[in-house]
Amino acid sequence: MSFRFQKTILPSGVRIVTEEIPSVRSVSVGAWVGVGSRDEQDDEAGMCHFIEHMVFKGTTNRRMHHIAQRMENVGGYLNAFTSKEYTCFYARCLDEHLPRALDTVLDLVLNPVFPEKEIEREKDVVVEEMKMYEDTPDEYVFDLFDTALYGNHSMGRPVIGTEESVRGFDRGGLLDFLGRHYTAQNIVVSVAGHVQHDKVVRLVEKALAGHTPAGVDERPRVSPPTRTPESVEASRPIQQAHIILGARGIHVHDEERVALSVLNTILGGGMSSRLNQNIREKYGYCYNIYSFVNLHSDTGDIGVYMGTDGKKVDRAFKLIHREFDRLIERPITKTELQRAKSQSKGAIMLGLENMSSRMMRIGRQELYYGRYYTLDEILDLVEGITSEDIQRVASDLLDASRFSDIRLLPRA
Repeated sequence: MSFRFQKTILPSGVRIVTEEIPSVRSVSVGAWVGVGSRDEQDDEAGMCHFIEHMVFKGTTNRRMHHIAQRMENVGGYLNAFTSKEYTCFYARCLDEHLPRALDTVLDLVLNPVFPEKEIEREKDVVVEEMKMYEDTPDEYVFDLFDTALYGNHSMGRPVIGTEESVRGFDRGGLLDFLGRHYTAQNIVVSVAGHVQHDKVVRLVEKALAGHTPAGVDERPRVSPPTRTPESVEASRPIQQAHIILGARGIHVHDEERVALSVLNTILGGGMSSRLNQNIREKYGYCYNIYSFVNLHSDTGDIGVYMGTDGKKVDRAFKLIHREFDRLIERPITKTELQRAKSQSKGAIMLGLENMSSRMMRIGRQELYYGRYYTLDEILDLVEGITSEDIQRVASDLLDASRFSDIRLLPRA
């Protein structure tokens, strides 16, 4: 599959990145804003996510039902999501509808009106969303994990915020937050698929005409302080215990990130992983177990999630620690290393067959690195990982003394 990456920075500071793939007939468009839940003050908790909802309630150009229909009327798709460090509004459609897709997502970012009545109604919707997550134990346990790792820092809060904070939002506060953070230098437009870069630039310039996003978002991010590992226990009327063994990891710019990614594959990245083979297949302790890695701009975390019988929790933690110790004490074999590399590279290459994955890849790369990593660069980095690299990272990050354990147990 042939493709070509290009980048333009407009005089305003808005960045445009595209990846042209002539062999497809679709496009994926994303408007990224470099602001997430970690950038909120305590009384703003959940505001990024709430704004993500509210932009769909109307803009200066379109009413709410027009926004909902705009992409679906041409067989496309429109949505958004919020994370701890960025917000993304995106659309997918046939290449012939690229102008509509770009105009729509940029209208959401640049021209929301936040109708008063819709603000009050949406508060109820978001509170119901909170209840949904709290009723989903394999998601709620990660909120407990974040709080244990990051404490009162904004990284430790749920992206969605709290009912108290959301109930306190008003139109003035939303507009103020938008003006401070939805700045030109914070906006990245990424497009992947059957596109021409120059056309994308012209369409973005047209959408920005007469609209000047504010200057630079100058409030610096404050890194979370170090914390002593802790044990956290909560209960719910559930049938299964949901547990996490996790710790601080590395940030997105750390040179060890590729080795950590391969280590994650070996430890808990699929059916052939050590955790799956030794805890699920050998002992039958669980149906679902996996390891995870989260990389942020100045911090990160790693861990293992598992769902198991409440009576097996202590034994499960011991088995997980045993897998950590094995990775620390003994180099992995050449066969296992090559299998993990092949699995990692295969996942990367398969992901590139999806235009939305490509759009998100180049958007995140621009937000975090300000540059484009080619497929060959990434594959070479993966292929260059050695068993010594894996053991070194395991020794640095998998020491038992670093880990907090989270237990969400069935209520007796």
